[in-house]
Formats: sequence, structure tokens, C-alpha cells
Amino acid sequence: MQNITVLSGGMGGARFLQGLLHGIAGGLLPGVAPDAVVTVVANTADDLWIHGLKVCPDLDTVMYTLGDGIDLERGWGRRDETWSVKAELAAYGVEPTWFGLGDRDVATHLVRTQMLDAGYPLSQVTEALCRRWLTPVHGDRLRLLPMTDDRVETHVAVADAQAPSGRRVVHFQEYWVRLRAEVPAEAVVVVGLDESTPGPGVIDAITDADLVVLPPSNPVVSVGTILGVPRVREALAATRAPVVGLSPIVGGSHVRGMANQLLTSLGVEVSAAGVGLHYGARSDGGVLDGWLVDEVDADQVERVTASGLACRAVPLMMTDVDATAAMAAAAVGLAADLAAG
Repeated sequence: MQNITVLSGGMGGARFLQGLLHGIAGGLLPGVAPDAVVTVVANTADDLWIHGLKVCPDLDTVMYTLGDGIDLERGWGRRDETWSVKAELAAYGVEPTWFGLGDRDVATHLVRTQMLDAGYPLSQVTEALCRRWLTPVHGDRLRLLPMTDDRVETHVAVADAQAPSGRRVVHFQEYWVRLRAEVPAEAVVVVGLDESTPGPGVIDAITDADLVVLPPSNPVVSVGTILGVPRVREALAATRAPVVGLSPIVGGSHVRGMANQLLTSLGVEVSAAGVGLHYGARSDGGVLDGWLVDEVDADQVERVTASGLACRAVPLMMTDVDATAAMAAAAVGLAADLAAG
């Protein structure tokens, strides 16, 4: 395998990518070339404009993580961050106060916003930012692509007794950061998704891959939005590469994030099998050839395989980089078996 493409969200996808790259560098993935190229197609539907700046949480989390600049404790933002700008904005009473930008992080958003204002598309802006973060570490063997250059934003409908309709719609970041996903999600609305076009290189990255991986990112607002970009599902259906996913649900619950709430809003069963069946087998109009569940969910393997989707139970907790590399190796091994027939 020379070309591996990963459809990624933020923290979960970034941590999986760390393990994948560690496995490639250490020769821990049998059948994968030591100079294999990894292309990351990242979700941009979490993006928002705040204080006049364009913020791309998932792109930045992947970029900072793989460029060794992430705050490891928080799992997002810059390491050794300070918060003077946030404090000054609060002193002025400027809203929103629930979303804080660190001083170092602001620099990234300033550069991105200036380039966008100058007419550069998000894909070219991301490439420029990655020349600082990714190229010195990974050279030409890692590419980070936005799923689209178009403006796409995820919103979540929640109950509101004061609203005429009985509900109101908030940006996904407000649902996640301010409301802490503690309010039941009644619906997920991704504005602009149906009219968007794939970012440059996205379709080729899927159709020309030797392996496509859906990491344990949120299946609704991370991987789900990437799959919703027109032509992406068609590219997955057409690629000759095996498509393998890893469950973000372990033991009946998400490991991190809010997959439980959002899956429920779609009527999808919150289980490893439920998410695998939600993605579906390519042989039956879905997007996957193989699905990995955690060992604690081994009793669900038979149910998944009955749908036409190859399934194995392996350890799926990303406790450290070696454990995550072993997860990547399991995905590669399942793909190799699928390719061999």
C-alpha cells in the first residue's frame, strides 16, 4: 500500500492519524510501504466565524496534532497557550464569551482570514499553513485537504419552550462548547452541504487510494458531513481500494464527544454494530467493506457480518501511540484480507 486516505474529524481522527503515521515510520504495518503517502480529508462543517476570524477546529486539531503543537491535556488548541486576548474581549463585554481563542491560536486564524479575504480558497490557505506545521515533520508524505472550499456549517436543533416552533437552532460549536452537549439534540442540519463541491484533490485521494479509512471520528458531524459532500459517496463506491472503518462506540457509548446524542437524533442505534450498519456495506449501497469493533463488542460481530460487511473485534482504545498503531495495523490487515478475496 502506497497511498492511504483517511476521512477525519478532529481529536479522534487526529489521534488515529498519529498512530497510523507511527506505524508506517516504525514498519509496524505489514504491506504498507515505508514511504507511503497519507492524505487526510478533514471535516470543515464545524467551522465558524468568530470575532471576525475564520476558525476551522478540525483542520487545526489535525494540523497541530501531527505538527507536534497541540495542547495534549485539552486535545485542542496550542501548547503553552496564553489567554490575554480572550480576557480583554471579556473585559469589553464582547460576545460570545463561551468560545475562547488562545493568543497563539489567534495567529493561525488571522493568517487564514487574511488569505481568505485576499481571495485564496480554503484549500490553498490550508496548504500554506501546513508548510509551517506538517512539511518540516512529514515532508511530502502527509497531505491535509479540506473536504470542501465552500462554506458549510453544522447546526443542531434543541428544544426551546420560548420559541414559536418549540425549538431553536444553534451552531454546532455552541451546542458542543456552551451547552456541553447536555441538551438533547432534536435534529442536525448541515447548512450548505448539498450545494458544496469537493475540495481540490479530495475525489482523487479516494479513487486513487490503496486503502481508505474511516477512523473513530463522530459518524454524524465529522465523517458524516464528509460523506455528505456531493460526489464523495460516489467516489467511495467507485474506488478499487478497500474501505475500512473503526467504531467510535465502545461498550455501548462514545469514548469521547457527543456521538450518543447525535446518533440518537438520527434514530441510529448507539452501538458498535449500529454505527457499522449506519455506514453500511458497499455491496449493499453503503460505504464500507470492513468494520472494526472493540473486543468488548465481540458479540456484535456476527450481526455486522450478516449485513455483508466484514467485521473483526480488536482493541480499539487509543491509550498510547503504540496501541493506536496496532489499531491501524488491524485496519490494514483487514483491508489486505479483503483485497486478497
